[in-house]
Amino acid sequence: MLTPTPLMDLVTGFWSFKTFAAAVELDLFSRLAGGRTLTVADAERELGLPERPADLLFTACASLGLLERAGEGYRNSPLAEEFLVRGRPYYFGGQVSYCDRRTYLPWHRVGEALRDDRPLTWDPATQESMFTTEDPQLLATFWEAMYSTSIFTARALGESVELGPYTRLLDVGGGSGAYPIELCGRFPGLSATVLDLPHVCEMATGKIAAAGLSDRIATTPGNFLTDAALPGGHDVLLLSMILHDWDEATNRELLAKAYAALPAGGLVIISELLLDADRTGPAPAALMGMNMLVETVGGRNYSDVEYADWLGAAGFTDVRTVRFDAPGANGAVLGRKP
Repeated sequence: MLTPTPLMDLVTGFWSFKTFAAAVELDLFSRLAGGRTLTVADAERELGLPERPADLLFTACASLGLLERAGEGYRNSPLAEEFLVRGRPYYFGGQVSYCDRRTYLPWHRVGEALRDDRPLTWDPATQESMFTTEDPQLLATFWEAMYSTSIFTARALGESVELGPYTRLLDVGGGSGAYPIELCGRFPGLSATVLDLPHVCEMATGKIAAAGLSDRIATTPGNFLTDAALPGGHDVLLLSMILHDWDEATNRELLAKAYAALPAGGLVIISELLLDADRTGPAPAALMGMNMLVETVGGRNYSDVEYADWLGAAGFTDVRTVRFDAPGANGAVLGRKP
């Protein structure tokens, strides 16, 4: 029988997110690392929460698969233990904090964005882009979110695309270096360069040093949109979670630059949340497109068919799509320069 229950799930979706975000803000999952158990009675001492709020929070987190019952208390679920404990290689809390602090309230006005076709998280009249801000804390939160989303996505990409034959990777708009860190760790013969804005390169340098890869990963300050050409000397060029930020014309120009920068036999990789060709889903890609309405001037999510068309027009051949499951991408579209 058809019921409105799925609609109720949509209506209350924000309850799940805000519960999750509150638990991350309290650093609940880091406190429970290593199999530690916390009871509701312990919560006031540990978290500063009275009995009723603690009981409600723990119950809700258990219902969401973030905690599990252990005798009289609660402990991390395997999911939380792997991805929500600070310091773990694939810590995902940065993405949670960013969405809570940066995008949650602007999303309340998404109807305004639909009517006006303007971003809500920044003002194009006063800022060059969403990636430039005078608020250093907000900037750090943004890049930490991108890192926490990208590091596991890079792992999924590395498991799906064989980069062993290649030697030098250029990560265009590479942020704080998550993809090169993960991919160079997986492929010993690979070195990499992160191309991004100067202040972003400073952040990447710190992440790269912490990973012990300063001898194999370099940073190059630049602007891939306004620079006349991309740096040469690389046989793999990566565009990870980049093209959804821009309109079709901008993306075609960037792919033309990518073609010019690569040698014969070079590989371009577009890693994204890909839409289905009929534009009916999947939901993560479609909803990321809505987020691009909130966050960008011309961005949207595209299908692998669209990317394949643009790659072919730029001169790439042997275009193919590989699929995987990760928070930042559900696949990659690859092309080779003949």
